[in-house]
Amino acid sequence: MLRDNGAAGLVSEVEHVYYSLNAPATGGPALRALPRVGAGRGPAARGYVPAVFVTTLRPDPNYPQMVAGVAWIDMARASLALYPGRYEPPNDGNPPAEVPPLLHGDLLATFNAGFKLEDSGAGFFVGGRAYAPLRDGQATLIAYRDGTVDVRNWTGGPVPGANVVFARQNLPLIVSGGTLAANLSDGPEWGATLGNAVRVWRSAVGVDAHGDLLYAAADLQTAASIAQILQRAGAVRAMELEINSEWVTFNFYGGWGAADPQKLLPDMTRDSTRYLTPDDRDFFAVYAPGARG
Repeated sequence: MLRDNGAAGLVSEVEHVYYSLNAPATGGPALRALPRVGAGRGPAARGYVPAVFVTTLRPDPNYPQMVAGVAWIDMARASLALYPGRYEPPNDGNPPAEVPPLLHGDLLATFNAGFKLEDSGAGFFVGGRAYAPLRDGQATLIAYRDGTVDVRNWTGGPVPGANVVFARQNLPLIVSGGTLAANLSDGPEWGATLGNAVRVWRSAVGVDAHGDLLYAAADLQTAASIAQILQRAGAVRAMELEINSEWVTFNFYGGWGAADPQKLLPDMTRDSTRYLTPDDRDFFAVYAPGARG
């Protein structure tokens, strides 16, 4: 590739010109109201303080009809699990690739993971198994045995230690130390987009200064703009997850037993019951404390 042979500056300039010429038009009428999210009693009715809070916002005045969804997950009142999908990561027989029915009663939310491993060259570790070796320098969402989670630049070698429950990698960090990464661009290194569109559905996950989890998703995003949404939400470190409308999903549940499933944003393509039945791709599930995902 030209980037790998001393022509990174030239490639970046060509990409900048191309994407500038093909960017979607700005302006237009403003929305009269934002979508309403967050209805439902959920497991809070059992005496819990709510662990998942969701909201919508308009992140960019240049696109007055653009709406982003953000979720904040209180990791003192929740636990996080990673599930392999039927076909991703590549495997020789994954589990059912859905939220186990016995855990529906503790389910708070589900959301998409990252790129296919063949597209990102990332590592994947869960259940004591390395589906793909972890790579130093890759952004990694990690869950530890003490219940804490982190998003950080991985430096621990191909297989994590015994204190790691799972580690899911995807590209470099997009936010580090509360600052946007310097290498963010509109180019294909942040994911191949459908039809080579400039702005597409993107999702990302990060942690705030208290160790709580933040998720963001929106249409018409670049790697830099989705990073900025999470930065403004308080993320000190963040990584991009899946992109394109077919794959970006965040669902939460308004009743006991995964009842009243709802999307974070109404325009998300996939059904609100995604991950309650077997799915092709890996995903994350958020549970009330005490659940064993």
